[in-house]
Amino acid sequence: MITMLYILAFLRRFFYFHYKMANTYILSGTKSNFLTYNHQAQLDPNKKYEAALLSLDMYNSIPNIIAGKNNVFEYSVDSGSTWKILTIDTGAYELSVINNEIQRKMIAAGDFDSTNSLCYITITANESRGTSIINVTNTNYRVVFNKPHSIGSVLGFKSSDLLLTGYNESSSKVDITPINSILVNINIISGSYVNGASSPVIHSFYPNVGFGYKIIEKPTPELIWYPVSTTDISRMELALTDQDGKAINTGGERLTVRICVREVQNMKDQIIRAIKYLKNEKIL
Repeated sequence: MITMLYILAFLRRFFYFHYKMANTYILSGTKSNFLTYNHQAQLDPNKKYEAALLSLDMYNSIPNIIAGKNNVFEYSVDSGSTWKILTIDTGAYELSVINNEIQRKMIAAGDFDSTNSLCYITITANESRGTSIINVTNTNYRVVFNKPHSIGSVLGFKSSDLLLTGYNESSSKVDITPINSILVNINIISGSYVNGASSPVIHSFYPNVGFGYKIIEKPTPELIWYPVSTTDISRMELALTDQDGKAINTGGERLTVRICVREVQNMKDQIIRAIKYLKNEKIL
């Protein structure tokens, strides 16, 4: 007597051996937006397909201080009669590291208390409010943020702010980590939405490693499949963006993405085929 458990076990094996093979495509580049060509990658227009991200490998070289964007610090040592500009190299900085770098450059310029080996400008965090504090201890020193590419917005200060001697706390929170999520975009899918709008995002994540360490991202606990929107997948365009759709700066490091494309199975037809097979073999 054939039991239900036997039939279920058979169906499981049947679907495994009759499931169409999936194809894996590897996309690799050194920018956050690049094209990969697979000239033989054409899908049957009479069938439906779906795609999922298998993995993404890259190094966390995403800077929060960028030359030409937010790396300028301006101060005066003569009550605002003249102004000096310091620039910070592109990189990923904690607030304490920004302070150390600014103080290092001020010391190199001779703008410090050489007698007591103290800096006149110190940047710290108000951790309870998420703001920054700039303490100025010399009555002749000033700090402003009105120059292009100022670091002020990173520290939570406005372009109109003029910092005098004493305790100066930013009116806004520190924007030291502007990226809340990294979105992996691939131009061959549909069915994904960001803020209610159709989007080619196949996966999103936040780096779980520090700057300079390798990111190995894999969907968990299982793959998420999206409908493939075209039969011509010979031209795949991949883009990494932040939560606002802005391109991620990868620092020129290579990133590699693996995409799986498979045929969508019609389970009803598969079940009918399996039952016919069981009957023909006189199992049912």
